[in-house]
Amino acid sequence: MTSLIDIIFLLLLFFMLTSTFTRYAEVELMSAASGAAPSQARPLFLRLTPEALSLNGQQVALDDLGARLSDLTADAADDGALLLVSPVGDVTAQGLVDVLTRLRDVPHLAVRVLGAG
Repeated sequence: MTSLIDIIFLLLLFFMLTSTFTRYAEVELMSAASGAAPSQARPLFLRLTPEALSLNGQQVALDDLGARLSDLTADAADDGALLLVSPVGDVTAQGLVDVLTRLRDVPHLAVRVLGAG
């Protein structure tokens, strides 16, 4: 017969080895503001496909996205800039989260994710 403590130890060992110990991060999403005055600045448009990213129609690498957006939003520091992110096709949730975590570091940038149509 196996003692109860041995079974509990084996179960504990099993669950410890099969679980992940990664650190979960928060991704802040902005909800639509009701009754807000429309901004005079034109929004930026980021198209996200499974293969590539395009910012205002120009291809951009994920590593260069923060620097390109910082350059574009440098003059809009007063009001801030609005970035519309449009996932197209079979974009995975992880791909969208990767983009949103890169966008978190860009100052004066409001990000809105457009839904699939």
